Amino acid sequence: MATRAIELLRNKFGVSQLYQHDVKKDGEVVLTVHWHPLTIAERESIQKKTGSDDATDFALTLMIQKALDKEGTRLFQDGDRAALRREVEAAVLQDLQLAMIQSGAEKEVEEAKADLKS
Repeated sequence: MATRAIELLRNKFGVSQLYQHDVKKDGEVVLTVHWHPLTIAERESIQKKTGSDDATDFALTLMIQKALDKEGTRLFQDGDRAALRREVEAAVLQDLQLAMIQSGAEKEVEEAKADLKS
């Protein structure tokens, strides 16, 4: 029996997937960040929360909402926004935010296409 498309997508790209990114300084891991994939519902919720179409605000809110430690506890609280904006190097935050936004996009889409064909 053929796998239903929704099951295939849930299995390959569902919210149970866990991604990880290491924030490094001088080759040393300073912080390992984990997150589950961004869903359409979460994207809409984050856009409402930011109240603007500003990509920087969206990426920062995404990071604050979704970044977890290895136990699944949130790394940032909503109240950390101002400190992150003012006190942390922008390039470091952008690198992490980009990893979160792009997570799983390339390789796994190719795998899913191959699974659909088989």
